[in-house]
Amino acid sequence: MISEYTQNDVSNILHVINDAALKYKGIITDNCWNDPYMLEKELVDEFVNGVRMFGYKKNNKLLGVMGIQKLKEITLIRHAYTLTQFQGVGVGKKLLSYLLQFEKNTCFLVGTWRDATWAIKFYEKFNFVLQTKKQTADLLDKYWNISKKQIENSVVLKK
Repeated sequence: MISEYTQNDVSNILHVINDAALKYKGIITDNCWNDPYMLEKELVDEFVNGVRMFGYKKNNKLLGVMGIQKLKEITLIRHAYTLTQFQGVGVGKKLLSYLLQFEKNTCFLVGTWRDATWAIKFYEKFNFVLQTKKQTADLLDKYWNISKKQIENSVVLKK
Protein backbone atom coordinates (compact mmCIF):
# COMPACT_ATOMS: atom_id res chain seq x y z
CA MET A 1 0.00 0.00 0.00
CA ILE A 2 1.28 3.47 -0.91
CA SER A 3 0.60 6.49 1.26
CA GLU A 4 2.07 9.88 1.99
CA TYR A 5 4.43 10.18 4.94
CA THR A 6 5.13 13.26 7.05
CA GLN A 7 7.84 14.67 9.30
CA ASN A 8 6.38 12.49 12.06
CA ASP A 9 7.67 9.48 10.10
CA VAL A 10 11.27 10.70 9.78
CA SER A 11 12.83 7.78 11.69
CA ASN A 12 11.06 5.17 9.52
CA ILE A 13 11.96 6.99 6.31
CA LEU A 14 15.60 7.37 7.40
CA HIS A 15 15.79 3.66 8.18
CA VAL A 16 14.87 2.87 4.56
CA ILE A 17 17.13 5.56 3.05
CA ASN A 18 20.21 4.68 5.09
CA ASP A 19 19.79 0.93 4.60
CA ALA A 20 19.28 1.24 0.84
CA ALA A 21 22.07 3.80 0.41
CA LEU A 22 24.65 1.21 1.46
CA LYS A 23 24.46 0.04 -2.18
CA TYR A 24 26.12 3.34 -3.13
CA LYS A 25 29.12 2.88 -0.84
CA GLY A 26 32.16 2.63 -3.10
CA ILE A 27 30.14 4.07 -6.00
CA ILE A 28 29.84 7.54 -4.54
CA THR A 29 33.15 9.37 -4.28
CA ASP A 30 34.56 9.37 -0.76
CA ASN A 31 34.18 13.12 -0.38
CA CYS A 32 30.43 12.80 -1.08
CA TRP A 33 29.75 9.67 1.01
CA ASN A 34 28.45 10.04 4.56
CA ASP A 35 27.76 7.40 7.19
CA PRO A 36 24.90 7.46 7.84
CA TYR A 37 24.07 8.57 4.32
CA MET A 38 21.34 10.97 5.46
CA LEU A 39 20.93 12.64 8.82
CA GLU A 40 17.61 13.49 10.46
CA LYS A 41 18.18 17.23 10.04
CA GLU A 42 18.73 16.81 6.30
CA LEU A 43 15.44 14.95 5.88
CA VAL A 44 13.55 17.45 8.03
CA ASP A 45 15.03 20.24 5.85
CA GLU A 46 13.72 18.43 2.77
CA PHE A 47 10.19 18.45 4.21
CA VAL A 48 10.57 22.16 5.04
CA ASN A 49 11.66 22.77 1.41
CA GLY A 50 8.49 21.17 0.04
CA VAL A 51 9.53 17.57 -0.56
CA ARG A 52 6.54 15.25 -0.17
CA MET A 53 7.49 11.69 0.77
CA PHE A 54 5.53 8.58 -0.15
CA GLY A 55 6.12 5.10 1.10
CA TYR A 56 5.23 1.55 0.14
CA LYS A 57 4.24 -0.56 3.13
CA LYS A 58 3.56 -4.29 3.15
CA ASN A 59 2.74 -6.43 6.19
CA ASN A 60 3.01 -3.31 8.33
CA LYS A 61 6.64 -2.72 7.24
CA LEU A 62 7.87 0.28 5.25
CA LEU A 63 9.78 -1.23 2.32
CA GLY A 64 10.46 1.76 0.11
CA VAL A 65 10.20 5.53 -0.10
CA MET A 66 10.17 8.10 -2.87
CA GLY A 67 9.61 11.82 -2.81
CA ILE A 68 8.49 14.55 -5.17
CA GLN A 69 9.23 18.23 -5.09
CA LYS A 70 7.36 20.73 -7.27
CA LEU A 71 9.63 23.55 -8.39
CA LYS A 72 8.49 26.12 -10.90
CA GLU A 73 7.48 24.20 -14.04
CA ILE A 74 8.98 20.83 -13.10
CA THR A 75 8.69 18.05 -10.54
CA LEU A 76 11.79 16.46 -9.06
CA ILE A 77 11.85 12.82 -8.03
CA ARG A 78 13.68 12.84 -4.70
CA HIS A 79 15.08 10.22 -2.34
CA ALA A 80 13.99 7.00 -4.04
CA TYR A 81 15.10 4.06 -1.90
CA THR A 82 14.04 0.48 -1.19
CA LEU A 83 15.24 -1.63 1.73
CA THR A 84 18.17 -3.76 0.58
CA GLN A 85 16.40 -7.09 1.05
CA PHE A 86 13.42 -5.92 -1.05
CA GLN A 87 15.30 -4.40 -3.98
CA GLY A 88 14.45 -5.79 -7.40
CA VAL A 89 10.95 -7.03 -6.50
CA GLY A 90 8.91 -4.07 -7.80
CA VAL A 91 8.70 -1.72 -4.82
CA GLY A 92 10.40 1.16 -6.67
CA LYS A 93 8.31 0.45 -9.77
CA LYS A 94 5.10 0.73 -7.75
CA LEU A 95 6.20 3.97 -6.11
CA LEU A 96 7.38 5.62 -9.32
CA SER A 97 4.25 4.53 -11.23
CA TYR A 98 2.12 6.03 -8.46
CA LEU A 99 4.00 9.34 -8.48
CA LEU A 100 3.94 9.62 -12.27
CA GLN A 101 0.13 9.31 -12.13
CA PHE A 102 -0.07 11.65 -9.14
CA GLU A 103 1.53 14.50 -11.10
CA LYS A 104 0.43 13.83 -14.69
CA ASN A 105 0.99 17.10 -16.52
CA THR A 106 4.50 18.03 -15.55
CA CYS A 107 8.09 17.53 -16.62
CA PHE A 108 9.89 15.16 -14.25
CA LEU A 109 13.58 15.29 -13.46
CA VAL A 110 15.59 12.85 -11.40
CA GLY A 111 19.22 13.11 -10.40
CA THR A 112 21.42 10.20 -9.45
CA TRP A 113 25.06 9.26 -9.24
CA ARG A 114 26.72 8.77 -12.64
CA ASP A 115 28.11 5.36 -11.66
CA ALA A 116 24.78 4.08 -10.28
CA THR A 117 24.01 2.31 -13.54
CA TRP A 118 21.20 0.26 -11.97
CA ALA A 119 19.36 3.48 -11.03
CA ILE A 120 19.83 4.97 -14.50
CA LYS A 121 18.47 1.78 -16.13
CA PHE A 122 15.50 1.80 -13.73
CA TYR A 123 14.43 5.30 -14.80
CA GLU A 124 15.08 4.59 -18.48
CA LYS A 125 12.49 1.77 -18.26
CA PHE A 126 9.99 4.54 -17.47
CA ASN A 127 11.07 6.54 -20.55
CA PHE A 128 13.27 8.96 -18.67
CA VAL A 129 16.03 10.24 -20.97
CA LEU A 130 19.60 10.70 -19.81
CA GLN A 131 20.67 14.32 -20.28
CA THR A 132 24.03 15.41 -21.67
CA LYS A 133 26.82 16.39 -19.29
CA LYS A 134 26.16 20.10 -19.92
CA GLN A 135 22.38 19.72 -19.56
CA THR A 136 22.96 17.77 -16.34
CA ALA A 137 25.22 20.46 -14.87
CA ASP A 138 22.76 23.21 -15.82
CA LEU A 139 19.75 21.34 -14.38
CA LEU A 140 21.53 20.35 -11.17
CA ASP A 141 22.67 23.93 -10.67
CA LYS A 142 19.18 25.31 -11.32
CA TYR A 143 17.02 22.88 -9.32
CA TRP A 144 19.23 21.18 -6.72
CA ASN A 145 21.34 22.57 -3.90
CA ILE A 146 24.40 20.32 -4.13
CA SER A 147 28.17 20.72 -4.20
CA LYS A 148 30.21 21.15 -7.38
CA LYS A 149 31.84 17.77 -6.65
CA GLN A 150 28.43 16.09 -6.52
CA ILE A 151 27.43 17.81 -9.78
CA GLU A 152 30.58 16.42 -11.43
CA ASN A 153 29.63 12.88 -10.37
CA SER A 154 25.91 12.98 -11.12
CA VAL A 155 23.50 12.64 -14.02
CA VAL A 156 19.98 13.90 -14.62
CA LEU A 157 17.23 12.04 -16.42
CA LYS A 158 14.13 13.79 -17.81
CA LYS A 159 10.60 12.68 -18.64
